[in-house]
Amino acid sequence: MNTPTPLNDPSDAATEPQASSESSEANQAESQNQQPAEQPKICLDQFLKTCGVETGGQAKRMIQGGEVLVNDEVETRRRRKLVPGDEVQLYEDIFVVALAEPEAAEPEEQ
Repeated sequence: MNTPTPLNDPSDAATEPQASSESSEANQAESQNQQPAEQPKICLDQFLKTCGVETGGQAKRMIQGGEVLVNDEVETRRRRKLVPGDEVQLYEDIFVVALAEPEAAEPEEQ
């Protein structure tokens, strides 16, 4: 009577042909190329300056003082990376992060 071999039997791995691991590596490389581009990000202190905070020093003091909320939580890290859709609350004002994609550099005319 034959007993079935478990699917995760380590002895099977040693007998697999080399080509399957190469194709597996190729599939992984293809999937890495198909991943969506990384979202644009901005630091919290820089974002606050675009929202009307006059200086980076003022933004730093506000953040470290616990006066800024990100997604309804107090944020004290001024280098916190914000992504599109994050909500930043400064006192009673709420700002939603919406970053434009960086424009591709145009080739110089010669």
